[in-house]
Amino acid sequence: MKINLTNGLCLVCILSIFNMACSFNNSNKNAMAAPKITTQNFGTFEGKPITEYTLTNGSGMQVSIINYGGILTKIITQAKDGSWGDVITGYDSLEGYVQKGNPYFGALIGRYANRLAKGKYTIDGVTYKAAINNHGQSLHGGLKGFDKVVWNASILPGDSSIQLDYLSIDGEEGYPGNLKVQVVYTLTANNALQIAYTASTDKTTVLNLTNHVYFNLTAGKSPNIYDHLVQINANKYTPVDTSLIPTGELLDVKGTPMDFTTPKKVGQEIDQVAGGYDHNWVLNKAEGLQEIAHVYEPTSGRYLTVATTEPGIQFYSGNFLDGSLTGTKKGIIYNKHYALTLETQHFPDSPNQTGFPSTILKPGETYHQTTVYTFSTK
Repeated sequence: MKINLTNGLCLVCILSIFNMACSFNNSNKNAMAAPKITTQNFGTFEGKPITEYTLTNGSGMQVSIINYGGILTKIITQAKDGSWGDVITGYDSLEGYVQKGNPYFGALIGRYANRLAKGKYTIDGVTYKAAINNHGQSLHGGLKGFDKVVWNASILPGDSSIQLDYLSIDGEEGYPGNLKVQVVYTLTANNALQIAYTASTDKTTVLNLTNHVYFNLTAGKSPNIYDHLVQINANKYTPVDTSLIPTGELLDVKGTPMDFTTPKKVGQEIDQVAGGYDHNWVLNKAEGLQEIAHVYEPTSGRYLTVATTEPGIQFYSGNFLDGSLTGTKKGIIYNKHYALTLETQHFPDSPNQTGFPSTILKPGETYHQTTVYTFSTK
């Protein structure tokens, strides 16, 4: 048999060129899919420039943050049909976030997240009074908490993390000590948003940090979160009085509308809870980072997992949303129960409740807290 070497060599050349082309195309695809951070101007506040940082991972998920209030402005995730949507509440511009009555959309909260009864608390025999801003109570840090200040922002190496820094001076909003706070937002390759908090003080103080992001996993396609299925790994919760201040009790959830130990629609028993859900759940967990809550929205197929190092979580069903907010994304009307929050935290009013975990931070100590929101579909 006679072999045509010329044709064979041509075939080899063709295959080589084809493989090179495939390799080139694949490398381009990989380059396009690499994580990245982009920035854009988001206005000014008190004469300081506000920048929006957008983190994009290889899957196409996006998380945007501004240095005003450390606010999460967008979380864009995929639904089970392949479409993309923004699953958190917010506004089209900075004007929305600074408007009176903005309910802390996506913001970092401090020094003390949640409520302090009458703003009063005692440290080492000295009574302090935090700023009053909510029906005679101090809520989410007072009149100008961490949600209303400009943070110093920097992009960390690796194109996946933004670091925010803020110095809360001694006496700010009625809290002692110069408090250095650092928050790092990281978007991971597996579609998780990690929020890592670190803080130190030069005087004994109280500290409770969280993020107040509101979720509607339909990405605006449903006007409420009644059909979202929520599961919280907690056998107890902290009941509250009419001012939403904990009574100091730890009550069993079993047999009550507060039982989310198995997945349950938010709307299933919400009418049995005065005003709706706005309570702290006592998490069943040991020390360290553990998964403690899940949210599933059947229509979109979006599934949210929450992990935290904190002992509690505030599940809030958007009870005070009333449709009056202006400048909202795409003009969406945020009515009552449009969105929900899962704020990882220490318990409300802990400085005044001897049976609650301590929120005291002393000089020489370092505060650490990590919360992870992971998105998927099913």
